[in-house]
Formats: sequence, C-alpha cells, structure tokens
Amino acid sequence: MQSASYSIVEIPTLTGKKRARARLTLEGRLPTIYAIGDVHGCFRELMEAEERIREDARRTDGDVLLVYLGDYVDRGPDSASVLRHLAGSHDDGLARIAICGNHDDTFLRFLRDPSGWLYWLGPNFGGLATLASFGIDVEDVLWRNDASLTRSIPGDQLAFLARLPIFLQAGQYLFVHAGVKPGIPLDQQNEEDMLWIREPFLTNGPELPLVVVHGHTPCGEPEFAAGRIGIDTGCFATGRLTVLKVDAAGARLL
Repeated sequence: MQSASYSIVEIPTLTGKKRARARLTLEGRLPTIYAIGDVHGCFRELMEAEERIREDARRTDGDVLLVYLGDYVDRGPDSASVLRHLAGSHDDGLARIAICGNHDDTFLRFLRDPSGWLYWLGPNFGGLATLASFGIDVEDVLWRNDASLTRSIPGDQLAFLARLPIFLQAGQYLFVHAGVKPGIPLDQQNEEDMLWIREPFLTNGPELPLVVVHGHTPCGEPEFAAGRIGIDTGCFATGRLTVLKVDAAGARLL
C-alpha cells in the first residue's frame, strides 16, 4: 500500500522462514489512524462508525488510514456483509488495513477442516451466526465435504481471511488483535499470543517501548492503561463500536 507520505511493508523474518501471517510496519510520515474495535458481524454499526470517521477525516490534513483490529465474524447478525464490505473495493478515498482476530483465524480453519474445529460452532464462539449469515444450513455442515463448504463462501472473502496480517506497527503504536506477551521482543512474539492473549498482558501491559492498541477482551468502557489501549466494547451485545483516533497529538476516542 502506498500514499504520498508513507508506505506499509512486511517485516522480514530473521531466519528467512515465511510466517503464517504477515507482520507489517509503517514507514515514513505517520498518517492519522482510526482504529476500529471488534466488529463481530455488526454491519450496521460498522457503517455508522465509518461514516463518523469520514466526517472527521474531512477536517483532517494529510493522509488517513483505517485500521480494523480483527474479529469481523461470529456472534453478530451479519458477518457475511461485514466480510463482503472489508474484502471489497471502496470509493471514499480512505486507505484500510484489516488485522487478523482469533475468530477470523478460527473461521478459516473451520472452513478448511470442519470436523477438526467443531468448537467454533459452540455457543461461546458464535460460529452458527456466521454460517447463518451466509445462508448455510448448519445441520448440513457435517454432511458436506470440505470443498463444498468452502465454495459457500465467496472466493475474495476467503482470500481476504487468508492474507490478514497479525499486526501493524506505526511509530510507537502497535495495532494487534489481542495483545502481546509482556517483555518479549516484538520479533519473538508468538502469533497465537497475539490472537488470544489476555493475562498477563491486561495487567502488566506490553513491558515494551510501545503503546499497544488492541481489542479481543470486551470492556464496558475503552481502557487506557499502562502501555495499552483496549477498545473492544462488545458491539454484538452493546451496539457500541469504538473508534480510536491516533495522530501527532496522541490517542483519543472519536
């Protein structure tokens, strides 16, 4: 992705071995960044949040970048529309980066191997709502072969899920779904932790010279804590999709 004042590039591995998901860094002048918390199939709330961003961006000088913090599917009513929107093209002039969440990763794994990832269908994970939004008969799932199930999801959306990066570093800010393991250098962080971690990250923060902007753990109000800002406000249950604006003046809620 290129703009007049910055570029986003993949961080190479120290060993040369390809990672499962890309790790990105922003080089050049920091744009105004709008980070969006866990969407979880709440398409209407996503559209409302993006409209708020567009209105604010009109009063913003310089480049603008939207960063989605993952968990686009499950629990909410319209995961299919959320994925269609994020995987599609946009004519509003706003650059976008979508980060991988644990629900997105698990959804893709389920599509590739349904019998191996049945817990995705459980009530705590919310996969049934995702399948229903695609018009897939849940009772049919285990009777269909993997290829048939995968064909029920548009190819561009499958490709979108497969290429989601694990994080974006922009200056002192790290945008990642769940967080990081405290005190571990960024190039040694485990992908599973960055998708799933809660403690000890929530209590201790990153213990790195970074401010981690994350979702994953729902909170009644956005959390501004030592070294981290949590903005998952449980949209699927509360109807509140939080947006954080980050620029040269700092980080604040939109």
